[in-house]
Amino acid sequence: MSDLGSGDEGISGSKYNANNMEGSLSRNDFESSGKASSAVEQELASKMLQIQSKRFYLDVKQNRRGRFIKVAEIGADGRRSQIYLALSTAVEFRDHLSSFSDYYASLGPPNTDNLPEDGKLKSEMMIKDNRRYYLDLKENARGRFLRVSQTITRGGPRSQIALPAQGMIEFRDALTDLLEEFGVSDGGFKGDLPEERHMKVDNKNFYFDIGQNNRGVYMRISEVKNNFRTSITIPEKCWIRFRDIFNDYCEKMKKSSDSVTAENNLPTTTNSVK
Repeated sequence: MSDLGSGDEGISGSKYNANNMEGSLSRNDFESSGKASSAVEQELASKMLQIQSKRFYLDVKQNRRGRFIKVAEIGADGRRSQIYLALSTAVEFRDHLSSFSDYYASLGPPNTDNLPEDGKLKSEMMIKDNRRYYLDLKENARGRFLRVSQTITRGGPRSQIALPAQGMIEFRDALTDLLEEFGVSDGGFKGDLPEERHMKVDNKNFYFDIGQNNRGVYMRISEVKNNFRTSITIPEKCWIRFRDIFNDYCEKMKKSSDSVTAENNLPTTTNSVK
């Protein structure tokens, strides 16, 4: 499990509004993530942290494939961003927070006259299935902060949060509390996923990739032609139906082709002139 949400859904509901600092669920939240999500997605716990001018929500969620954590950042201007962490990834992230915190504590006072060229003081990377997480402790004129960027292989949107360096310990402790309560097992599919496949037809290349995220196992079919790429994602739960429809078309095309071939092979009769 990982990418967490093959999709990066928007943040909605009064839970993330400034007037609801405790993070309680509103009626709309209940309808969207409670009753309707009892069969799709369910929120198990939530923690809210106020770090400087930002609020961070750590939500433990569960769907039929397992559990994961959604981290949402709400800036002072109301701007929202979020990343998704499988529980096993959250453990690794928690450990990195400890090492980043130790490194941050060893630094002297900020020196705006001697900033690194790219602003980076320390960097790490985490990989989970088809997702990569880049952790960069950075410094600019406004201070030091940890930027966590989440990317998806073979394209897809990039999402990131920026955590003030002073709040790394508090964030780590909140994450630890959730992991101690809900464990570190992602759940979901436990076996080995099939390897990717490739097929070339004329001047087109087709790639079949099997991946897994917080929503389950999926197949991504990509068509590549010169510099053009397009893809579709098919959830594992509908593979059989997808196959049946595809087979039905194959059988109908075969029957149609056989019928045309049979008609073309019929002997022609001519009337002889006596």
